[in-house]
Amino acid sequence: MPRYFFNIFHERTHVDPVGEELPDKHAAWAEATRVIRDIDGELKPGHDWHMEVTDEFQNPLWEIHVRAEKK
Repeated sequence: MPRYFFNIFHERTHVDPVGEELPDKHAAWAEATRVIRDIDGELKPGHDWHMEVTDEFQNPLWEIHVRAEKK
């Protein structure tokens, strides 16, 4: 099974050293969207949150950006 990595960039960088074995890139997308729900309380106005999903060869598949702007 292929391995996917979920690197998070926020106030500090967390490069996923282990990754997760998933059946395909569609399952990796589903996992990435689950992780987004877990940022509850971490994101503050004026800050960005960004996830990069890569395959086992470190090829980027997606980048997900969340920006909190104070209005």
